[in-house]
Amino acid sequence: MKTAITDKTLQDLEFNSVLEQVSEFCISDLGKENVLISKPFSHVKKLFFELNMVNEYVSSFENENRIPNHSFENITEHIKRLAIENSFLETEFFLKLATTTETVNELKKFLKKFTDYYPKLAQLSDTVEYTTFVSDAITKIITSYGEVADNASPALKQIRKDINNVRSKISESFSRALSKNIASGYLDDIKETIVDNQRVLAVLAMYRRKVKGSLLGASKSGSIVYIAPQATLAYSRELQNLIYEEKQEVVKILRALAEEIRPYTPLLEQYISFLTHIDVIGAKAKYAKEINAILPKIGKTKKVFFKNAYHPILWRKNKEKEIETIPQTIELNEKQQIIVISGPNAGGKSITLKTIGLLQLMLQSGLLIPVHERSETCIFSTILTDIGDNQSIENQLSTYSYRLKNMRYFLRKCNENTLFLIDEFGTGSDPELGGALAEIFLEEFYEKKAYGIITTHYANLKVLANELDNVTNANMQFDERTLEPLYKLFIGQAGSSFTFEVAQKNGIPYSLINRAKKRVETEKVRLDKTISKLQKERNRLQKTSDTLEKQKTKELEHLENLKEKDQKVRKKLEGFQELYDNNQRMLSLGRSVNELFNKYFQTNNKKELSTNFFKWVMAEKTKYTKKNPPKKKTKTEKNQEKIIEKEQKEIIKKVEQEVLQKVVKVREEKKKEAEKIAKERAAYVFKINDRVRLIDGNSVGSIDKIEKNTVFINYGIFTTKATISQLELVERAKK
Repeated sequence: MKTAITDKTLQDLEFNSVLEQVSEFCISDLGKENVLISKPFSHVKKLFFELNMVNEYVSSFENENRIPNHSFENITEHIKRLAIENSFLETEFFLKLATTTETVNELKKFLKKFTDYYPKLAQLSDTVEYTTFVSDAITKIITSYGEVADNASPALKQIRKDINNVRSKISESFSRALSKNIASGYLDDIKETIVDNQRVLAVLAMYRRKVKGSLLGASKSGSIVYIAPQATLAYSRELQNLIYEEKQEVVKILRALAEEIRPYTPLLEQYISFLTHIDVIGAKAKYAKEINAILPKIGKTKKVFFKNAYHPILWRKNKEKEIETIPQTIELNEKQQIIVISGPNAGGKSITLKTIGLLQLMLQSGLLIPVHERSETCIFSTILTDIGDNQSIENQLSTYSYRLKNMRYFLRKCNENTLFLIDEFGTGSDPELGGALAEIFLEEFYEKKAYGIITTHYANLKVLANELDNVTNANMQFDERTLEPLYKLFIGQAGSSFTFEVAQKNGIPYSLINRAKKRVETEKVRLDKTISKLQKERNRLQKTSDTLEKQKTKELEHLENLKEKDQKVRKKLEGFQELYDNNQRMLSLGRSVNELFNKYFQTNNKKELSTNFFKWVMAEKTKYTKKNPPKKKTKTEKNQEKIIEKEQKEIIKKVEQEVLQKVVKVREEKKKEAEKIAKERAAYVFKINDRVRLIDGNSVGSIDKIEKNTVFINYGIFTTKATISQLELVERAKK
């Protein structure tokens, strides 16, 4: 299905204001330009693709895999220059080309890695080729500082080497001339300065003829003249020639580089287009995050259900002023094809109508909308609007003439895939005649099965809405006591215009209002009064309903709390019961065992004890089996158990082998360690005051005396002797 929405509709619904707000989130000028010229999508497939990409980008704000930076510079003009035969770019522009290709490649790699998170964005990235040829070719020739590298060509390398040598010679010759003239006393205190990027001597004017060289200038006072020494002049000319050669060689290299990457200009244009599209998607996603927008369900069934919908422009303005915005809930379906909204001026009729139209328009332009997540809608091939005065001085059209011209267009374009929005339907002419014509138009739209919302003050349209099956009256709620608008839409009943009440509130004398009432037909006043009374009654019932709903919600919450507490108490009781049963069982087992042992102590008959004990165990096992009967296993389960058992045995066997290998290894290590310790012990020479103990003992004593292999050990309260081979060192004697 193709869609076609006119510029007039975009203007009526202030779509350009939304685009301006979205463009604020772009990171590039190209992105802003593309957002500002955005139009509703004409192909549904492209629309769904765009909406899904924006939705994926929004999801990146919540997960850890944030979409990487995709900022870029507008290199369109540089690409055009590059496409010209035998042309070249400055080094900084080549670097911009390289940066752009690297940015695209990074995005492609990221989206390929996280295709599961961003399938549609990854699909978009597949439309451009991945290549590092352009960036590699540029970075090979140009450094990150924007200079052509020395090794870009052998000729450039040699020229720069010669330049460095000449500069070195200039520096040496200048230093010699400087030292010589300082010694002669020809120079001023500043000694030297720079003129035309050249070092010169600051010579006192009286000695200018004493110093050989080229005069390049003088100070303002004329007391100092600036002279380039004769010795450096020849080298300076050589340096200028080399610098000229260097520039020519650099141009030659840049031309060759441009020639090398010229075939990739179409790809570079694709890269710019891709990055611009990503920037636009990113801006739409950031705007969606700011206004709490989502992607509602879009179905094939012809239906519009916007729950808690906000007008994004109004919401933003009110947020700046710290004013609450009242959301609206509205539904159009087969049984509620057209809604006729009535009620007083400044009650919010027009903004409600614009909200529905603008949100549908935004959605069909690839933007997410600020509605409840349970909202849903469909795609309309045409959205028709008639909002505002629209007088045309240029074409000499009155309001009514313009509106009739508009209605002619509506009647021609209206079909079952149309959404129409008409503000102040039928106004601009004689109320009775205009109202009659408006009825005919409404019946035509109804017959064509178009969906729509109209606002009106005409009583005959309110009556017609009640008579037609799938047309519904609605009104904007009004506080009848304060006569202040509540900005809430109520479906199912027409609204009073509160004409005389509002006039009274705005200071019109009561006597004048009474005179006006007498001029109006009695029946019309009665109808308006009846509607006003019904609306007041409905408002009262609505308040009662809201109060009851709040009470019901509180009671439900209280009931939930009681249920939760009841569950907690039940769990505790079950726990106590289980603990009590276990304690009783343990007491019973204890008593049985105690009886068995008492009998054994009296008779000392082991055989009887053993027999009684096994009888008791078997009785307990029988009781347990009755309470917990074993489940019969199927043949498949038995086979499965055998397989598992076999696998477990193999695993145990494998583990045992590994453990045995490790045990053998540990034993060998322990053996080596023991041998090492034994050697250390054998090599150690015991001294007096060493703290020792006998190898097979625990008590520690100190050596008092050593006689050959015999040692006398003092334990404090007694002394004993032993051979050195029986001793084990605990602590060496302190020096």
